[in-house]
Amino acid sequence: MLEIWGRPYSSNVIPVIWAANELGLEYTLQLAGGSFGKLDTPEYAVINPNRMIPAIRDGDFALWESLAIVRYLCDRYSAGGLSPADPQTRAVADQWMEWSASKAFMPVIHMFFATVRTQPDDRDPVKIAGLRDEAHAALSILDQHLTERDYVCGDTFTMADIPLGCIAYRYLNVDVERPTLPHVEAWYHRLTERLAYRDHVMRHFGTNPDEWAALEKACASEGVV
Repeated sequence: MLEIWGRPYSSNVIPVIWAANELGLEYTLQLAGGSFGKLDTPEYAVINPNRMIPAIRDGDFALWESLAIVRYLCDRYSAGGLSPADPQTRAVADQWMEWSASKAFMPVIHMFFATVRTQPDDRDPVKIAGLRDEAHAALSILDQHLTERDYVCGDTFTMADIPLGCIAYRYLNVDVERPTLPHVEAWYHRLTERLAYRDHVMRHFGTNPDEWAALEKACASEGVV
């Protein structure tokens, strides 16, 4: 059976869990990282010598790096579906997945940490505004791309929507004022109609650092340690 190592509230693990559920795969969630530890064990070093999450083990095959795992799962279990069969469409999917990591992820996750993961009295409004503007500038490129298509690669949901859909959820639900991105927001609402997205991406991620200990404990009921 497929094993996914990580925490279901981790930004890099969420796309893997969403992909696995979107594909209808059976898997065991091995809770690791954060308060669950296990990353320094000899067993985990065999799976991921970087001792980071996420990682998977699919039979005798181990793989790490979030987007590489999403690609692998879609290639193996949905070739011609979530992994586009047409080489050029597949290349476009790869392009936007790479872009999600190189351009969109960092300002959004830094904004998330500057708000949700920072005590209210310690938040820097100037820093938060700068990160919001950087995130908006990046996602404006995606907004323009989505003007004439329902999903990142066209009319059909593909693996390209997975990492960006995770980024969009955090960007649109962090408690900051932000300019509108009408096409991104319409695409996001289409994603919210997907059960796996609602169940595994649209999670309450806390409003302050004090809630994170409770979220960590809640993970224990979601997988096998």
